[in-house]
Amino acid sequence: LRTLLGHKANICSLDFHPYGSFVASGSLDTDIKLWDVRRKGCIFKYKSHTQAVRCLRFSPDGKWLASAADDHTVKLWDLTAGKVMFEFTGHSGPVNVVEFHPSEYLLASGSSDRTIRFWDLEKFHVVSCIEEEATPVRCILFNPDGCCLYGGFQDSLRVYGWEPERCFDVVVVNWGKVADLSVCHNQLIGVSFAQSTVSSFVVDLSRVKKTGSVPHGLLRNNEPLAQPTPTGSSLRRSYDRPSTSCSKPQSRVKHSSESERRSPSSEEDRDEKESKAEIQNPEDYKEIFQPRNAISRTPPHINEPFPAPPEDEPVTAKEAVKPHQPAEVQTPLPKQELPEPFQRPPVASSTPMPRAEPSVIPAARNEPIGLKASDFLPNSVDAAVATNDLSVVVDLLNIVNQTAYVQTGCTSLKLILQRFLPLITDILAAPPSVGVDITREERLHKCRLCYKQLKNISNIVKNKSGLSGRHGSTFRELHLLMAVLE
Repeated sequence: LRTLLGHKANICSLDFHPYGSFVASGSLDTDIKLWDVRRKGCIFKYKSHTQAVRCLRFSPDGKWLASAADDHTVKLWDLTAGKVMFEFTGHSGPVNVVEFHPSEYLLASGSSDRTIRFWDLEKFHVVSCIEEEATPVRCILFNPDGCCLYGGFQDSLRVYGWEPERCFDVVVVNWGKVADLSVCHNQLIGVSFAQSTVSSFVVDLSRVKKTGSVPHGLLRNNEPLAQPTPTGSSLRRSYDRPSTSCSKPQSRVKHSSESERRSPSSEEDRDEKESKAEIQNPEDYKEIFQPRNAISRTPPHINEPFPAPPEDEPVTAKEAVKPHQPAEVQTPLPKQELPEPFQRPPVASSTPMPRAEPSVIPAARNEPIGLKASDFLPNSVDAAVATNDLSVVVDLLNIVNQTAYVQTGCTSLKLILQRFLPLITDILAAPPSVGVDITREERLHKCRLCYKQLKNISNIVKNKSGLSGRHGSTFRELHLLMAVLE
């Protein structure tokens, strides 16, 4: 849909604005950029970090942006003023993740120094610190009602409270180095990856202890901590979320009144009452939350919990792979008649479905569930070799390597064009030298040969640029780079 260019190094973090068409990105180049997706451009750049920005989070009211970086700091940005409101220091290692409390003025940060810190966003000081874990904090997530914080560690999930700091529960989950957490239908979904394998794990939160007065560990002087503060305490303000009656959400970022620019710790703001996000106009609600075109959501938008993963059953090669089976021809529905919401077929179904997604390979496996490549792949290779025909073997290898071959060739050509095409064109366009310069003549001769070869390749690239999919996009990009040759 959009390609946003501007960072000078790898992008490490992204977050979408809660109600505007904006997205924030953090990079290894230490910059934070705010993008307007509809206008396809960067509208502001925030510069203050000195190392890679690892995590970005918008506040629930959309006025602030929190950033965590490898320089051991967490910064709070005022989007309207474009300035740092406060810099939280205290971590002794890179900060991996940061999260806003869903309702209160509270910020949590997790670091590689194996601590989780909670920050008060009114008085800008640390509320509590959990610092007795054995592995780095990889991800954190507040419960939707704000009663507790989930922490993702190496092979474990921990549930914390912060006033005072305490651990309610510890769940052993063999997810390795967990990368992200999310909550849906009272279930916590954790995702981890190892090399080319992505694995998801589901924890039933109804069986996890989220509150309680008896802490698990985290004791001081061998004495239990004080009784926890009741959930929903009014010690901190709640976010003032905007109503949905505004038809131009982008104006909230570009234009702001003086009252919005004031610090949240001012006396006048402290006296304000908590506001409620009410829907003033039902038509605006339908326009925003009920789009005309159906959207396929992941996970499926159903009120039932996620089904348990299917048991591994031995499946023969004939059942797993059925060659020459024609797929059912389905007539695409018009945009107005798309089903809503899209329901995926159950994973445990024994009937092969057309265009079904492949099963996720757990980290402990080295082959797909129910599919043994050794049953049919060696047979085809042996059969090709047994024909004693070199052309058959070459055709088989071409089929196996076609995708990687084309993509690798395009990537190599792209690097050559970016690095050497300006040099070739400059040498060819330079005026003749005075006198005899053998080195220059040899260089000029090589550039002419390169130009001739690139000219021949450009015709092939131009013909291939009309293809669809990944290869077509790559050929179109190469065609633009080779426009100078024409």
